[in-house]
Amino acid sequence: MSRLRYLGLKWRAMALLVFARRQEALAVFEQMRGEFPRDPYVLASIAHLQAQLGNRDAALRGMDRLLEVEPGNGRHWYNHGFMLEEAQEYGRAETAFRRATELAPDLDRAWYGLGLVLIRLQRFDEAVIALKRNTKLQPMSPYGWYQLARVHVDRHEPEEARKIIRHLQGFEPKVAAQLVRETGLSVPDAS
Repeated sequence: MSRLRYLGLKWRAMALLVFARRQEALAVFEQMRGEFPRDPYVLASIAHLQAQLGNRDAALRGMDRLLEVEPGNGRHWYNHGFMLEEAQEYGRAETAFRRATELAPDLDRAWYGLGLVLIRLQRFDEAVIALKRNTKLQPMSPYGWYQLARVHVDRHEPEEARKIIRHLQGFEPKVAAQLVRETGLSVPDAS
């Protein structure tokens, strides 16, 4: 009976979300948490909805509860790091992203998040390592490459940045052009 109850509430919450009724869906998930207090799906849904509704502190408390229940899930640590980064709690965000990369080493977004936080903390050498791992895992995504080029410029390594711009010209010419404009580096077109 409790499984049917769980599924009924879950489907009700999902239906509310389809119609963008987040506050009502949150109330259903809170009801579910009362009945299923250690369910990771419920806890993650509450934290996510709190974040969407702009309730940052409540979202972070929800993530803390989720991590108490399921501390070995790298995706949860990534989401926690993302929320902490948005809250400008860079030290805690770094810890969360590092935990995410330990638990899920192939989670490219966690490496990217770690790189961004390390940039914010002006720890460029470590940021390069994280961003290189991100670009290895996600070679066709321009985001990691863009940030990596910016870090090389900040480290006064223009030739490394030029290499990345040339690489981007092959599959993301608009991003490459943006980097040329922003950095002032002269890089002939790859064509």
